[in-house]
Amino acid sequence: MFKHILLPTDGTELSQKSVLKGIEFAKSIGARITGYHVLPEYSPMLATEGFGYIDPETEEMFEKNAKAYAEHCLDFVKKAAIDAQVECECGFGKGSSVHDAIIEAARSKNCDLIWMASHGRRGITGLLLGSETTKVLTHCDIPVLVYR
Repeated sequence: MFKHILLPTDGTELSQKSVLKGIEFAKSIGARITGYHVLPEYSPMLATEGFGYIDPETEEMFEKNAKAYAEHCLDFVKKAAIDAQVECECGFGKGSSVHDAIIEAARSKNCDLIWMASHGRRGITGLLLGSETTKVLTHCDIPVLVYR
């Protein structure tokens, strides 16, 4: 059975529900968990005529806020795991592609299951926005359990 479960979180209500159920599942099978959050990449504002600029103070502030939000998301995972008495570690990563960062985290942490939420976007919304869950499912050889 599964021994180490990666629980990616974006901090949304659905993601938090998924984390709680993932921890419940981990406890029931005696597995440990790793909470994981992917930091968004900084993208400079575009000025007129398509020329971009990078303001170092803005980028620094963005990074600081992104890390603070990641810590907030992962604190939820840590507290839930402690309350359930499930072994837990947490971390965050960065990447231009959320699904690649999740897959890489699962591989580097030797996770044998990825448990993640899906917002269930369908139709044109799903096509335009894409789904990180779908991308993980289609690009990963590690089993993925989708919570909805």
